[in-house]
Amino acid sequence: MNSLRIIGGEWRRRILRFPDVPGLRPTPDRVRETLFNWLGQDLTGLSCLDLFAGSGALGFEAASRGATSVMMVDHSPKVLAAMASNAEILGTAQGLKIVHSDAMTFLSSVNSRFDVLFLDPPFHHGWMDRLAPLVPGVMAADGMIYAEAENALEGIGDWRTVRHGRAGQVFYHLMRRGETDGIK
Repeated sequence: MNSLRIIGGEWRRRILRFPDVPGLRPTPDRVRETLFNWLGQDLTGLSCLDLFAGSGALGFEAASRGATSVMMVDHSPKVLAAMASNAEILGTAQGLKIVHSDAMTFLSSVNSRFDVLFLDPPFHHGWMDRLAPLVPGVMAADGMIYAEAENALEGIGDWRTVRHGRAGQVFYHLMRRGETDGIK
């Protein structure tokens, strides 16, 4: 099993364990720190969706920082078992839901709206374009999207990149509806 640590909030310094699964790229500490500086350290009252949850790093980090609800979605039984084990070790059940589904099916069927969408799909499979039409159906009007991709993104649907960075081969973005920072 691989491991990473939660960097902030109630579970700061707690270790998450996750399986070695092809294509699984947990968001590095430095990038998570930047993301939660952008979002704010306290997510109290926000609902979050961690689509393609993988290690669960972003979802657990959001829960650690007070998010009212966090839904983590993945299709891999190994990954789901590790997330459930981590949730049990952290002692969290309230507000955290782990869902076994593929992204398209989930987005097409969920009846919830989210304030924050963490979107870190497998690279080089065209996920961003395929997901874009479904994103508005699950987002709050003022919702934000955090996306990791193999290249720089101007936006996803109506959401435009307002902040961005790069760590190695990963481009990361914070997006808000209708705003832009002029990324090229």
